Amino acid sequence: MNDPRDAAGPLGRGPRSLLGSALAAAATCAGLLALSRLIEPGSWLSSACSAVVLLAAVTAAARTLGRSAGFPSLVGTLAGVLGVLVQYGGPRAGSPAMPGPAAIGHTIGLFSDGIRLIQRSLVPMAAERSAELVVVVAAIAVFLLVDALALGADVPALAALPLVTFWLPAVFLGFPATGWAIFLAGLPYLLLLALSVVPSVGDTARARQSATVVGGAAAALAAAIALGPVVSALPAWASVTLPVLGTGAFGPVRLSGDLDLRDSLGRRSQQTVLTFVVSRPAAVSTSAAGGATVGRLDPADGQAPGDAGGQTSSAPPVPPDSRAVGPLRAFTLTQFDGRTWHPDPTRPAPDDWEQSQLIGPGARAGQVPDPLDPRVVQVEVTIGELEQSQLPISAFPRAVQVEGPWGYDPVKDEIVGRRATTPGMRYTMQVLTPMLTGADLRAAAVVAPPGDADYLELAQTDHLAEVQAFAQQLTARATTPYDQAMALQNYLRSPANFTYDTQVPPARSGDAVWDFLQDRRGYCVQFATAMAVMARTLGIPTRVAVGFLPGDSRAVTGGNEYTITGRQTHAWPEIYFAGYGWVRFEPTPATQTGLPPAWSDPLANVSSGGATAGPGDIRDPLAGHDVPGATAAPGASNQGAGGGHGSWLPFGVLVGALGAAAVAAALMRRWRRGPAELTCEHAWHQVRRVLDRRAIAWTDATTPRAAVTTVQRRFAQQTGKPLDRAAADALSRLASAVEQERYAPQPVAPTSAELHRWLGTVKHAVDRELSGRSRRGGGPSVPPAAP
Repeated sequence: MNDPRDAAGPLGRGPRSLLGSALAAAATCAGLLALSRLIEPGSWLSSACSAVVLLAAVTAAARTLGRSAGFPSLVGTLAGVLGVLVQYGGPRAGSPAMPGPAAIGHTIGLFSDGIRLIQRSLVPMAAERSAELVVVVAAIAVFLLVDALALGADVPALAALPLVTFWLPAVFLGFPATGWAIFLAGLPYLLLLALSVVPSVGDTARARQSATVVGGAAAALAAAIALGPVVSALPAWASVTLPVLGTGAFGPVRLSGDLDLRDSLGRRSQQTVLTFVVSRPAAVSTSAAGGATVGRLDPADGQAPGDAGGQTSSAPPVPPDSRAVGPLRAFTLTQFDGRTWHPDPTRPAPDDWEQSQLIGPGARAGQVPDPLDPRVVQVEVTIGELEQSQLPISAFPRAVQVEGPWGYDPVKDEIVGRRATTPGMRYTMQVLTPMLTGADLRAAAVVAPPGDADYLELAQTDHLAEVQAFAQQLTARATTPYDQAMALQNYLRSPANFTYDTQVPPARSGDAVWDFLQDRRGYCVQFATAMAVMARTLGIPTRVAVGFLPGDSRAVTGGNEYTITGRQTHAWPEIYFAGYGWVRFEPTPATQTGLPPAWSDPLANVSSGGATAGPGDIRDPLAGHDVPGATAAPGASNQGAGGGHGSWLPFGVLVGALGAAAVAAALMRRWRRGPAELTCEHAWHQVRRVLDRRAIAWTDATTPRAAVTTVQRRFAQQTGKPLDRAAADALSRLASAVEQERYAPQPVAPTSAELHRWLGTVKHAVDRELSGRSRRGGGPSVPPAAP
């Protein structure tokens, strides 16, 4: 007699439950393929699949032992928790742990690290152990839900709900998996649905049905093989375009004119937006090896006046790289409501322009670029997955040759089309690289830009006065608009003050700049907006430009080819200077943007008098002061204020004992190995603290190099004699090392022993001469608190 559990009915009864568990596990494992483009290759996929297969065996065995629909899910949940604790509760990979309080704490901490890694990472995310734990836990949870719905509750159709969760991040982030992944994930689910409706029949009927199915499948396969070549040869077939599933990101890249500072850059793209090749014009490439001879450069092109007119130079050609082109700007924004940038009102239709002549900033506009000029480079652009009605062009003077209905807006310096760009579209630029320096901009006047837009407009937010006061504090020592801009840029750019992060903290007020100055985290939109708004509070006309960073390069014949993807989308502030037009500054940290432009590079523009604003000294003017309205940092907790649950007391005692032992071991290890390792920034911070206690201080608008001069001057004022030679030399070496670490492409870092020696030399000299003095009388005041 047949077992009653083998009768027609639910999937959770009889031998078909074993097949159902196998299909549920297969659907879950195949669903993990949806994450293959979001996470770098690693052990995460095999680990998650192994956990799911083992769990399927456990739930299937539990289902044969009990009749309760929830019993297998309960057993599977307990097995999954224990398995995760054993596998990930150890201090390192490959070291299984015994389930207990320590394993629980370590697993929770590792899981939290994985969540933070997901929030901060760009696609593809590094396949670290913490990320693997998150994927394994998600796979276990999805399988248990699929198993409970399909086999426990006998509603297999609803099993699609947990399975689809694997695909949501891929779709929302624009990185769908391949068509094979969709097929492999859908097939087990469809078989699971089919299994739920197939009736249970006798052996004879089952054999007859099986033969029918196999025979029909074989006939269909034979027909496809025989008729395939015939069908593919039909003329109409060539005109049919079949859909391609999951081979690229979700849709073309578009640059939004509404930049909301509350949004994050979670939607990153690996799509190729465009490629461009930078090369020398043919006339320059074939010129004599000695270099081209050109006439004296116009000051508006970046050459500082002062040489005799008509003087010639024979400088070698500018290397054909991306710095000769700069970021490609698509459009600019002027109107800011305190939270969001908005496109400017509709302007008159742009006019045609002479495509052989230079357009853009500078006095050379309207001239034909000279191919013998070593500053002229050829740029050939090919559009990829970009749908934009503004043409990405260099912010430098350029001649642009493009076919189609495109016009030029000379006020905004934009090339605007009646239709958007399309894949495969090509255009060419001859870019005139400016020889612009900080000295040129320091001597230039800041005037009202052309047009009717208000580049000094400020949103009347609740914290505008505080933002303005902070901008004035940062630029207190600046004497020109250029120096003010440098002070703002270098404060924002310093990694000691801000962290580049594509995940934006939630808004806490109606003033985005105020929130950003408190949170100290953001990406290019936050940095560009903060500098633009603070510059406007100082009376400096500013706007925000949106476009693309140069991207990745490879050498090609005659030049370099650069590939720009969606992750090179960028925003930066521009300031208007008389005679030079709109000039780019770069407050976004170097981790995303690399070196700043030459005219705003502190290492190229430091003056001996200290007038030029420095690169954002290590001490923040907000440090050590209460920030009005500030809240706890993310992850901060108020736990510990009250009593905990009694059952956690042994665990807390154990953790406390282990922590005390770890601290004692660390102190013993540190005592044995000598002084702690120092970095340049830490040593500079300590020197500043030592000098600040002796009434020798400087503001954050002072460069390290200028700070050395300030220290020597104030030391002489207090003691009546100069700082001894050894201490002055040590301080200068430390300042130079700090600048190297912050801005040099390949800095040469001193050893920790050298930093300790320099720090000790300066501290000993200052303590010896100023040991009895205190901060009273005429000592400088501490900078006031800022937002």
